[in-house]
Amino acid sequence: MNNTTKVPQLFLRLALGIGFILPVLDRLGVLGEAGINGNAWGNWANFVTYTNTLLPFLGKSAAGAMAILATIAEALFGVLLIIGYKTKLTALGSFALTLVFALCMAIFVGPRIPFNYSVFADSAAALLLSTIPVYYWSVDSYLKK
Repeated sequence: MNNTTKVPQLFLRLALGIGFILPVLDRLGVLGEAGINGNAWGNWANFVTYTNTLLPFLGKSAAGAMAILATIAEALFGVLLIIGYKTKLTALGSFALTLVFALCMAIFVGPRIPFNYSVFADSAAALLLSTIPVYYWSVDSYLKK
């Protein structure tokens, strides 16, 4: 396989992985206050409030638990995609997580919102990544040797 087919899968892994890591850093307050430099939340409390908006049927305490689970999943998926470990499984998990996120956004915030933030596109990209047979420049590729 030539570099023209190797580079797109690497770019897709990196784009999705970084796309998971940056929001995690935002909600943990690492990137600064909400509204500064594109930060959505700026702290954990703002993120839990937003999670409650997306999952209003759960209540605030359950939304807090879901915020923790989502953050762990996003951090884990981000790192695994970047390094390319268990990529197919990670891509499928990323697809499921972003699809649920997009559907909750569409239902509870508004149908245009997940498109404004390309959440359906991220979900589709993760699903597409899961269909690629070989992940070059990855831990997966290294372990196959």
